Amino acid sequence: MALIGRVPGSIAGALLLLYVSTQVLSLWLGILVVFAVIVSLLPFRIEPTPTRMGVAGFFSGFFGTSSAIGGPPMALLLQHQEANQLRGNLSAFFVFSSIMSLVVQAPIGFLTLHHLYITVPLIPAAWLGYKLALVTTHSLPKEKIRLGALIMCSISGMTAIFQGIFH
Repeated sequence: MALIGRVPGSIAGALLLLYVSTQVLSLWLGILVVFAVIVSLLPFRIEPTPTRMGVAGFFSGFFGTSSAIGGPPMALLLQHQEANQLRGNLSAFFVFSSIMSLVVQAPIGFLTLHHLYITVPLIPAAWLGYKLALVTTHSLPKEKIRLGALIMCSISGMTAIFQGIFH
């Protein structure tokens, strides 16, 4: 359901790129991400039902295509899964969803060959991060993985807010 929700979310995110300034976009998306982190710290759990997965997929597509921070909606919904299950589900989802965002951005001019050239040097770091996760997540408690995900989502949201205000 998350992948199905990702399709219209990616299209909506691409349309947003055409009509909203990057500063306004960054500010509001950052605020929404930080809000979602705060909600996830409340004492109740939001279980990943098919409907919620579709909604999280939509917002992941919307955020990911328009601002490159598509991880928080899915990470926040799946935060209570076991580390291996969380890593596997998010990895599979983001392979498809990242390609989808790029495909949607190309026709509207937000993906060019220049972007591809500056991305290639990042591939070794991504591979290293993947290998590091394989080695470390088996030994980390579930709550530490959740805390790490919340910290990363908070950093993403605060960075977007900072860029929206000071860029």
